[in-house]
Amino acid sequence: MPAPGVCLNILEARHKQDGFGMIGNPTRIFNQDYKDLKQYCLIRGVRYIDDMFPPERRSIGDGILKPSDVARIVWLRPGVSKISPNPAFVLDGISRFDFGQGEFLGNCWFLASIGALTFQRHILEQVVPHEQTFDENYCGLFHFRFWRFGKWVDVVIDDKLPTIDGRLIFVHSKNRNEFWPALLEKAYAKVCGSYTDMNAGTPVEAMMDFTGGVHMSIQLSDPPANLWELMYRAGKSHTLMGCGTLQGTHDIKVLPNGLVQGHAYTVTGMIESRGKLVSLVRLWNPWGNGEWNGDWSDESPLWQTVSAQDRQMCLTVGDDGEFWMTIEDFCKYYVDLDICGLNPDFLDGNSSAQWKTSMYEGRWVAGTTAGGCMNNPNSFWTNPQCRVKYDGHYSATETEKNMLISLIQKPDKRNRRLVQNLHIGFYVFEVKGKFPATFFNTHAPVAKTEIFMNAREVTEFLLLKPGEYVIVPSTFSPNESASFILTIHSKTKTHVRP
Repeated sequence: MPAPGVCLNILEARHKQDGFGMIGNPTRIFNQDYKDLKQYCLIRGVRYIDDMFPPERRSIGDGILKPSDVARIVWLRPGVSKISPNPAFVLDGISRFDFGQGEFLGNCWFLASIGALTFQRHILEQVVPHEQTFDENYCGLFHFRFWRFGKWVDVVIDDKLPTIDGRLIFVHSKNRNEFWPALLEKAYAKVCGSYTDMNAGTPVEAMMDFTGGVHMSIQLSDPPANLWELMYRAGKSHTLMGCGTLQGTHDIKVLPNGLVQGHAYTVTGMIESRGKLVSLVRLWNPWGNGEWNGDWSDESPLWQTVSAQDRQMCLTVGDDGEFWMTIEDFCKYYVDLDICGLNPDFLDGNSSAQWKTSMYEGRWVAGTTAGGCMNNPNSFWTNPQCRVKYDGHYSATETEKNMLISLIQKPDKRNRRLVQNLHIGFYVFEVKGKFPATFFNTHAPVAKTEIFMNAREVTEFLLLKPGEYVIVPSTFSPNESASFILTIHSKTKTHVRP
């Protein structure tokens, strides 16, 4: 058992670029190797059936379908059934307008994330390998890649999809011959445990699983003064952006303004008009229809106040689920904004900054290294700790934040719906000289998470001057066991020692 005060299994991400579990060499979920399985099927002339996520009721899960509907489900392959006359993996490129949400599954959060993914081709090709086809060497086998808690995994599936009366019951393409959305959804359902395990969530979860990079969350009730600049930089820096509306007191409800309560949306663009100076945000509803009808909506007369060039470039009238609104209305009607990118470049306007990333894995163990938050002074010191030496330039007038710290808790259960996140957070203490046993009783943190949250991840963007620090990740209550990943993104190299 490691002594208290040490982060377990220290792994520096920048030294793992070509290692097992990285995007170029992902781990194999359930030890299923795509190439070996495909070769086996082709040699024997058989079509693949995935015994780890079989075309059976247990892969659907319980609770989202009536028993009478479950009894009507038939699992069909696009390549050898009447679902499609001429199936294809991708038709005419990949777009957010390719698909619509299924009526039985509340996974708008996942589809909003796919909508964001379609804008970033290099990220998309990591998640959705494009060499797949229903033509040459077809054997009913497909694969996708996701980042899962510190490592990339390759997920193999068969192409048997659940249908009722010959129609897909979950996500479906608007062109009945295109199947990448339905197969991607099935692969993610396998990762989550079942289709039911994808019911309800927030876009950031899938966006992190698509990028494995940097996440920043913004509460729009109290946005930063530079929100527009931050979003604009994010849009230029190959990030994924998603947001959500306020949860209603009843079931899903479309408000008079056209927005849906408790619903996930994708941020698909930003523009500042040249005619009448106004900052506009473009959003997309993953239902594929249903739009905002206020100022700057498709039929708004305000479009006549801007230049014809801007109007022609921006405005597409039609119920495709995509619309514009002002940044002010965006902050008024949406609760939060999540930005996920491969790296922290979007965090500031200094394109020459070379951000460095370090990742550390550890575990809180009840009775030994699960000391709880600082409300528990007798046990807080037992929490895992990382000592960080930060080198960098600093002046008394410095205002630009230079470190992003992320804490992710890893679930012990496979099925997503069974995971109950603990309230987690972290503290940052400055260390000068010796580190006595009574340190935490006599020193206050120089930074900490604003609030302990029962979320998969908490992040803080900080301004720290050069020096030595101790980062203490913790659960809110003591004696709660869980694994975690602590990631530090900084503008200059950080040195870590126990």
